Amino acid sequence: MRIANRSDVGRIRMVNEDRAAVMADCNGYALAVVADGMGGHKAGDIASQLAIETIQESLVRTLQPGSGPEECGQTVKKAVLEANRTIFEAASRTVEYSGMGTTAIVTLADRERLILGHIGDSRAYLLQGGHFRQLTEDHSLVNVLIRTGQITEEEAERHPRRNILMRALGTELEVDVDIIQTEWSDGDIVLICTDGLSGAVPKEELELVLKSDADLDGKADRLVHKALEAGGDDNITVVLMANDPNPSGEAR
Repeated sequence: MRIANRSDVGRIRMVNEDRAAVMADCNGYALAVVADGMGGHKAGDIASQLAIETIQESLVRTLQPGSGPEECGQTVKKAVLEANRTIFEAASRTVEYSGMGTTAIVTLADRERLILGHIGDSRAYLLQGGHFRQLTEDHSLVNVLIRTGQITEEEAERHPRRNILMRALGTELEVDVDIIQTEWSDGDIVLICTDGLSGAVPKEELELVLKSDADLDGKADRLVHKALEAGGDDNITVVLMANDPNPSGEAR
């Protein structure tokens, strides 16, 4: 497994509220977690940091080597729900953190399968056999409006409420978490990112970068550069996971 991890504050924001963590070996699985915080002064980065730390610690503690897909999915879900409670309780105790929250994507991978836990509008894409597709569905207001036929995808890009989330970690005591399972194989690449990338760079351009001849680190650098070229209006975080049997592959 190869993993590349990049995060950039962007050209406009003063603070990077995105967080990411990767582990090449989490009890037999490769692990990547991405979170995009939101809230008042300093609260967004607190929420995303709590999400990353809680999820990672929970999985290190509870994930069993050799678990089946269903068991892995339940373990991921429990880790995300634990993070939700941690963030919600921190926001309840401290006035400055009131209302804070974060998106989260958790990805566990072995050589045959991907297990994802997802809440919010950060995204995961999969390049598989030459085909590029989005694995996650945004938990956003504009996505609800698109699905119900009230606006088009083009209108969503300019919608004044495009940043409003219908689901996020830490904003309510109880939340729903999407669990996604899919097979993958040698040569496939998973892209996990915050909306600083997916909201700025068209899907077609993301696909071209992933299909380029650059190595994995070069692809990650190019994705961040494209988001900055597009204005860099938001924090940008990218994690790439490649299904590579090369034993020298490592998280960086």
